[in-house]
Amino acid sequence: MIDSAATLARRLERYRAALPAVLPPAAIDAREGRGAADLATRLAAAVDGDVVISPEGRIVRCESPVREIAVDRDRLATLPGQPPPDVPLVCLDTETTGLATAAGTAAFLVGLGWWESADRYRQVQLLLPDHGEERALLTAVEAAIPADAWLVTYNGRGFDWPLLTTRFRLARRPAPIHAGHLDLLPVVRRVFRHRMVDARLRTAEAVLLGLHRVGDVEGWEIPGRYHEFLRGGSAAPLAEVARHNDQDVRSLAWLLAHLADRYGDPAERSGAPPGDLAGLARSFAREHRLDEALGCLDAAADRPIEQTVVPTPSSAAAAAGTPDDAPWWSPRRPADFGGRQNPLSTSSVVPRGAALAAPWTTERIAIDRAHLLRRLGRHAEAAEAWDALAAGAGRIAIVAAIELAKIREHRLRDRRAALDAVVRGLDAVERRRRLGLPEPTLEADLLRRASRLRRRIGPVSRDGR
Repeated sequence: MIDSAATLARRLERYRAALPAVLPPAAIDAREGRGAADLATRLAAAVDGDVVISPEGRIVRCESPVREIAVDRDRLATLPGQPPPDVPLVCLDTETTGLATAAGTAAFLVGLGWWESADRYRQVQLLLPDHGEERALLTAVEAAIPADAWLVTYNGRGFDWPLLTTRFRLARRPAPIHAGHLDLLPVVRRVFRHRMVDARLRTAEAVLLGLHRVGDVEGWEIPGRYHEFLRGGSAAPLAEVARHNDQDVRSLAWLLAHLADRYGDPAERSGAPPGDLAGLARSFAREHRLDEALGCLDAAADRPIEQTVVPTPSSAAAAAGTPDDAPWWSPRRPADFGGRQNPLSTSSVVPRGAALAAPWTTERIAIDRAHLLRRLGRHAEAAEAWDALAAGAGRIAIVAAIELAKIREHRLRDRRAALDAVVRGLDAVERRRRLGLPEPTLEADLLRRASRLRRRIGPVSRDGR
């Protein structure tokens, strides 16, 4: 036992002798401090920023010149989902070390923008020179977000803010309190997606603002550039990342101004593209502002719809709905074995999952208008709207006949007129069958209605009473 201990002691002594001289703790702290300072200095020189030193660490702060971007807050507040006119707004965008929100991903650049006055827009960027300085970055972010402010982001609810919240929690600190969060991505998807190939911020800039970036860095490149910098690489590639983020934050302000100026006033938005008005009507309807939604649809009705971009439907959208004129033998049209079908129902012509995948048409706008009139209790007008759609061709005419029968029977209390609508629907079903496009589900619905209505009406006398 003693020999074994002595042997271990000699081995440890030889191992220590082979190691380089160990620095005392104070020297180690000084060496690490010089490394962090060097990273911060090189990063600040690349992005034309300043090194800010606090008790929690070092960050790089970069401030852009103040720009004039006026947003009519009163107009903006009239739109669905927008913040009240009297609360401060803070635009926020992050650049991160990865493309997920898990604990291993951190934000190394946080861009912030806010209005100092009605038209003076100020932007600041906070950059992380090394992971060990993250507490200083979080403190600076927290100081820039007032408790009564609304955040303005693009996909911030799904990415930017959850990621920052995770970083605050890992630092054992609560995330900054704010009064609300306006994510512009759902707004763009709901109102403008019908004329855009995708809903990326860069695409929204080009379609809505006429802004086309030149030489912009791609999002997937950004984490790699930062990791290369931490490994001792040049900080110069991060200058393009900073410019990318600076433009993102500024575009958030321009999008708000565009929404307020073009769509905040009813008279001004009446000249907007019909598809935009139809998407805005759905936004109003989601907040139960049905009169304003109907106003949008009335302005969009009977106007030619120009499709500047035909979106490519996703696989999910393609599975959810197929063109109405696709023949029964086409691979694009799923086999119909009868029974209840989830994607399409008699109360909706367009599949819910494909609502934003297909371009707006005059018929789609008329369908939304007819549904809205019924929700408003204007049943006679809703019946007229469905009657006009039932006079058309294709599957829409059949569904419109069913909706017309519902209103006439249950709201207008006119069973004979309801039966007339059912007969029209059955005639449309027969025409579709002759074309090789049977509609067994809709036909079964119409037959049930016809049988019930005939029983309730009873036999018809010779004088028609």
